[in-house]
Amino acid sequence: MRQALKAVLQTTIQAPKYQYLLSFIAGLVLVFAYAPFSYWPITILVPALWLSLLNNKPLKEATKLGFFFGLGWFGAGISWVHVSIATFGGMPLIFSLLLMLLLCSYLAIYPALACYLAAKLNNKHFSAWLFVPIWLFTEYLRSIMLTGFPWLSLGYSQIDGPLSVFAPVIGETGITLIMLMFAVTLMHLLLKKKKGIHLVILSILTLTTWVISTTSWLTLTDKTVKVALIQGNIEQSMRWQPDQEWPTMLKYLDLTRANYGADLIVWPESAIPKLEPLAQEFLDLANRSAALNNTAIVTGIQNYNIKTKQYYNGLIVLGKKDKNSPIGQYTYNTHNRYYKHHLLPIGEFVPFGDLLRPLAPFFNLPMSSFSRGAYVQPNITANGLHILPLICFEIVFADQLKANFHPDTDLLLTVSNDAWFGDSHGPHQHLEITRMRALEFGRPMLRSTNNGVTAAIDYQGKVVKQIPQFKEAVLKAKLQLVHGTTPYSHWGNWLTYLLALILFISIKSYSFKNKS
Repeated sequence: MRQALKAVLQTTIQAPKYQYLLSFIAGLVLVFAYAPFSYWPITILVPALWLSLLNNKPLKEATKLGFFFGLGWFGAGISWVHVSIATFGGMPLIFSLLLMLLLCSYLAIYPALACYLAAKLNNKHFSAWLFVPIWLFTEYLRSIMLTGFPWLSLGYSQIDGPLSVFAPVIGETGITLIMLMFAVTLMHLLLKKKKGIHLVILSILTLTTWVISTTSWLTLTDKTVKVALIQGNIEQSMRWQPDQEWPTMLKYLDLTRANYGADLIVWPESAIPKLEPLAQEFLDLANRSAALNNTAIVTGIQNYNIKTKQYYNGLIVLGKKDKNSPIGQYTYNTHNRYYKHHLLPIGEFVPFGDLLRPLAPFFNLPMSSFSRGAYVQPNITANGLHILPLICFEIVFADQLKANFHPDTDLLLTVSNDAWFGDSHGPHQHLEITRMRALEFGRPMLRSTNNGVTAAIDYQGKVVKQIPQFKEAVLKAKLQLVHGTTPYSHWGNWLTYLLALILFISIKSYSFKNKS
């Protein structure tokens, strides 16, 4: 009876339609590896099981399995996108679901391509070891095509796992490489293929992880910074209402007045709901108030350049720029500011806008016609601190942070407005990505948001303090500054790509020798 059941189960699993379903489920389950669930072993164990399903599959079947895996992975992982479409997009449910299906289908092309190439380059039969470096190549494509969307990269799931120790050396991309090597090794051990060599590989990977965990590149200084992050919790529907402009600005100022003891006060993305040229009176008031109390305010604001007729999503500094700043009037358009470079498609710019905007309110959201700031911009200075800022979606792009990082950078800062995504797992994933950037570059990180998740993060990527979502609150924390730089801040992802290339060449050479 037992043998009969086993035979039936094997026959069922080997049926193509069930294998596609299993691939879809494998991708779906990955959502639990990311925040807010954070069961980090899933992204090692599930890929190991999934790759055993793919092992030696012919090219066409492997590609399909990769596509269904991607559908499940992104269908569950970025379901928060549907919240913004359904709530603020003004589309009927059937069309919003169709749009999500199209988005997930597009993103599923990349794992399908990885499976296709891993089979194509191995006599049209899937090779798990070839899959490892090829996956990194297709993920790189996902990060740059159509402005890039590297969300849900596998390495982010390890921020609280043992492999996080690799982040200061080879970054999140490198962690993905190590994870996949662990997964392929486990796959071969499960299939009982070449157990000896794979036990050796497993031992080397484990030993390397331990060695890296005992190494430190940074030293703590005796300097601490007191910060106050203001979470205004402004309803998204009220943010751009003309009659709510002054109540919103005064709310932020009132919350700030009670926290002037902080060295640095941060307001979130677009906290001031007026264009900068039209908010001069308020900005001057806030500037003088902060300077008189020996502190600085960094706030999100949108600017309109009258000469070029361009809109920018930016950050400005009010109050003390350095320790010896005189108390003076706010000056418009000073250089101590930051303009967002990596704009969010649809939300901040609309490709083919003339065609798409008439179709639905989703393509005509408020403030969706921004211009890009420069890719490389000076760090902003606030109360003597050198701060590297990024706005919202930009925190996903480690290369952009690297391009703007300097050894004298004291703090990393990201501001956001995740009210678009409601009570979904999107804001939690956003925080997870932010934590990884802090760990990679070895600097404390401040994350200030309109309605959560607002958090202060130390240089090791650990949350020092956070405040609840959907609550008007102020986060007060003390962060210790550090000295030194991580290897990753110098070479970025190049070392990872070099390791992937060496792995690819080694696998191909080994295969060639075996055939000859």
